[in-house]
Amino acid sequence: MTNNTFKALWVTETPAKTFPREIIERQINDLPAGDVLIKVCYSSLNYKDALSATGNKGVTKKYPHTPGIDAAGVVVTSTHPKFQPGEEVIVTGYDLGMNTAGAFAEYIRVPATWVVKLPNNLTLKETMIYGTAGFTAAQCVLQLQQMGLRPEQGEVLVTGATGGVGSVGVALLAKLGYPVVAATGKAQSHDFLRQLGAKEIIDRNELRDDPHRSLFKGRWAGVLDTVGGEFLASAIKSTQYRGSVACCGLVASTQLSLSIFPFILRGVNLLGIDSAQCPEGPRSQVWNLLAGEWKLECLPQLVIDTHLEEVNTVYIDQILRGEVQGRVVVAL
Repeated sequence: MTNNTFKALWVTETPAKTFPREIIERQINDLPAGDVLIKVCYSSLNYKDALSATGNKGVTKKYPHTPGIDAAGVVVTSTHPKFQPGEEVIVTGYDLGMNTAGAFAEYIRVPATWVVKLPNNLTLKETMIYGTAGFTAAQCVLQLQQMGLRPEQGEVLVTGATGGVGSVGVALLAKLGYPVVAATGKAQSHDFLRQLGAKEIIDRNELRDDPHRSLFKGRWAGVLDTVGGEFLASAIKSTQYRGSVACCGLVASTQLSLSIFPFILRGVNLLGIDSAQCPEGPRSQVWNLLAGEWKLECLPQLVIDTHLEEVNTVYIDQILRGEVQGRVVVAL
């Protein structure tokens, strides 16, 4: 930082409703009010970041704006007694990178309630290999377990398996002993998914929904769905009696069209997963699991290392096209 300035990705809105992006110099004093100023060491790229960076008003209402919903870094100043300068911390979710200046920048300033101290047994970079995507995947797995899912009950389906949430989900479920069936449209990614622990890989087109059928043969003991739409509908119809489906994504569609028969004839549980507003207690529980007994040995296999300029010119567009495999970590 020189003369109180720092680099940030800057998305603007033109009168023609286009959203050009560039790397600019910003002033620390231009950051929003908050309790804790953090020097960002790493961020990560999520699908929501790409939506914000391309003008999706459902994510970011006002521009100009800096995206980036994940941050790992070091406290510079704090007006809250919980945090001291020099402490390593993470911020994921809440409003960071949505309508509050985000972590595709060298500095952020946020409320103390958004900040989590770096868990023991995790580095700053490792937290961003997980990031919101990995945190969401862990929430899904925890909710499925809390609904009674056990490895001996049968196969667990993961849709969108090569994406950020899906890839961590495959690895976590496999680590915990579940027989994982990974659904993907990327034939070139089969080896990657096997390395993460997938027992079987199926083409996502096998899950395309037949809207004329209310139920399919019950195959899945549990489902971690990251895509929504007809794929989610088909997964619900194919879930075993009293099985559970954790739903956290909308890449395919925000709409869900199906009858109530899976719920009233099979007792299927549909679990909605939200990571942005996850309360402090459950949030700490998930991070402690990811740092402890759930820590993945395959984290290095999941990561694509990059920098701010390359995120802007390459990876934002790639993730929107479904071309990113694993997790993109941004070194600031």
